[in-house]
Amino acid sequence: MSLLTKSVDVPAFARTQLALLDIELQSEISETSGLISGTSPASLQRAGLAITNLVVSSQRTGLGGRTVLELAPDAATSGSGSGSVGELPEHGVRTGDIVLVSEQPAGSAKKREVKDLERKGVRGVVIRIKRDAVAVAVDEDKEENAAATFAGRVWLVKLADDVTYRRMKQTMERLADMPESEYSAFTRVLFGLTTPSLVPADLAKDPEFGDGKIEWFDPTLNDSQKDAIRFALASKEIALIHGPPGTGKTHTLIELILQMVKCGLRVLVCGPSNISVDNIVERLSPHKVPIVRLGHPARLLPSVLNHSLDVLTQTSEAGLIVKDVRAEMDTKQASIKKTRSGRERKAVYADLKELRKEYRERERRCVGTLVGGSKVVLATLHGAGGNQLRGEKFDVVIVDEASQALEAQCWVPLLSASKAVCAGDHLQLPPTVKSTNSKTKSKVAKPKEGAEKEKDSGVVIKGASLEITLFDRLLKLYGSSIKRMLTTQYRMHEKIMRFPSDELYESRLVAADAVKERLLRDLPYEVQDTEDTSEPVIFIDTQGGDYPEKNEEEEDREGKDRKGGGKKGSIRSLFGESKSNEMEAALVKQHVKKLVEAGVRPEDIAVVTPYNAQLGLLAPLKEAFPGIELGSVDGFQGREKEAVIVSLVRSNPEGEVGFLSEKRRLNVAMTRPKRSLVVVGDSETVRRGSKFLNNWMDWLENNADLRYVDAASIEA
Repeated sequence: MSLLTKSVDVPAFARTQLALLDIELQSEISETSGLISGTSPASLQRAGLAITNLVVSSQRTGLGGRTVLELAPDAATSGSGSGSVGELPEHGVRTGDIVLVSEQPAGSAKKREVKDLERKGVRGVVIRIKRDAVAVAVDEDKEENAAATFAGRVWLVKLADDVTYRRMKQTMERLADMPESEYSAFTRVLFGLTTPSLVPADLAKDPEFGDGKIEWFDPTLNDSQKDAIRFALASKEIALIHGPPGTGKTHTLIELILQMVKCGLRVLVCGPSNISVDNIVERLSPHKVPIVRLGHPARLLPSVLNHSLDVLTQTSEAGLIVKDVRAEMDTKQASIKKTRSGRERKAVYADLKELRKEYRERERRCVGTLVGGSKVVLATLHGAGGNQLRGEKFDVVIVDEASQALEAQCWVPLLSASKAVCAGDHLQLPPTVKSTNSKTKSKVAKPKEGAEKEKDSGVVIKGASLEITLFDRLLKLYGSSIKRMLTTQYRMHEKIMRFPSDELYESRLVAADAVKERLLRDLPYEVQDTEDTSEPVIFIDTQGGDYPEKNEEEEDREGKDRKGGGKKGSIRSLFGESKSNEMEAALVKQHVKKLVEAGVRPEDIAVVTPYNAQLGLLAPLKEAFPGIELGSVDGFQGREKEAVIVSLVRSNPEGEVGFLSEKRRLNVAMTRPKRSLVVVGDSETVRRGSKFLNNWMDWLENNADLRYVDAASIEA
């Protein structure tokens, strides 16, 4: 049975997801576990995955009654390395990361000793990062270890997040075990067992949803946005809003939420990441609708904290009842340092446990009041599976960035829904899947002839992949009958937009008047009119083989012959195989320099590339031009800049392009800029990768400002 037939065997689907999720989690756990025991702390820090040479400087009670450890650089070592005395060294740890805090192993420590220290450590979430300290909210089950064990030097390491997997697994198990008689009408539609209710084709003239009936909160909405909102309001079970780059998808969702609240509906808004949810909270908050944002406060943008459950439980009237218990907990935390024996410390933790129990009970009642009184509740997809929403009823679930979410993740809020609106763009990158075995292979059991669709049929679906999202599957199932597309884009110059529109979006995108002719020379500050600031699309073609790519093994071999080079190679190896191209990097640096000399501010420029090793070569740009942004194509999805330079890297006689052949990745790369897109690459190699790449090279040669470069003219 194929995954994308007109109907889906629900138990088989759920079991398939469980099998794939298990592979993915094991892949992530073994990756992080292997890194901790198999890589030195110093190497992990250079790779951005750890912070070393820390001490516990204080311990207190944080939001939600959690124990918070403040970690600061060890005075004995903080003078060395890249950080100044008392400052943290350069690192890649971010607020919201799940980390392990443990005693730091010596450089000579054996794997077994490192594992032992890892076992004694504590897990937690990074809640704040300052120049001179990092604060971690510790998991309760091991908080006693924190004070008892960490008398000396500690380090923290980023870990895999297994909470999301647990929620997805629980949801898929429920779905696998559910008898068909319990499927809701909504569930039946989403699996193709029944068809969606019909929606009139022209809703603008509909007596219920026409222009005369709907009073728009934002009258400046374009026709395609209004049509998508009408469609989402009129749909009975499912509506997809397809938002290509720059078409105002979030803007459309805000209007939709406000219209739904005006209709008396209660709405749950979810997204796969905290940032996707926070963007909606930020734009919704000025409208004075009662909203509450669920989620760990460490992972929320500062601008949305006032709407978070943790802050509301302190600042609202209902929250005052928990304040006195928290004060008592703080006193207990402070007394831990004064304890003289393990017995005394154990007694303090026993008291803390009781106080936390009372705190949680009071907090639970307070949370019930706050969530129950909210018209709009916002959470990540897996966050919607938490205790705070147990028993809560919503009329509609809105899933933003649905094309970047695993389908199992979407089912966490959807399993108890009766209507959903999913917004996204299936022609940009799907969710990141780490496991190499992300598809179920033919060796997996196939359905038996005449097998009943029962949970004991023991089959999983051949060819299924975690990269196939709910958005993808529903489009294959029902086509455009359940979708509306936003067609006016507000980001790109018309010429930058033209190729992706023609090749991927049925030539339906239209550039708004305000953006269609704007160039770098028109920025709202002084920029010279040069050949680089007056062209919207530039293609620097390196064809001819003078700019060959290097793979990582070559980098490592050469690195060991250069002073300090071996170290560089070892860091790269943490990220898996990668490619780089030194001559392309030199061309990129040269172009950035010319833009900045013409007056373009570095913070308005981004350089993106599909390869991490190429980012390593481009790193000096950050020092030369503070404010410039460097990033992988995948990491830049959802972002935009005035000028974007794309380094394609691949250049080889075989015409191999690797994952550059993924047109969704290229679509992301070419739709980030507002005024200037510069592509640097070898057209001879790239065009051989796929029909899409060949078409793009043809288009660039015919429509871009085409430049060929003499190798001798490149500045080192």
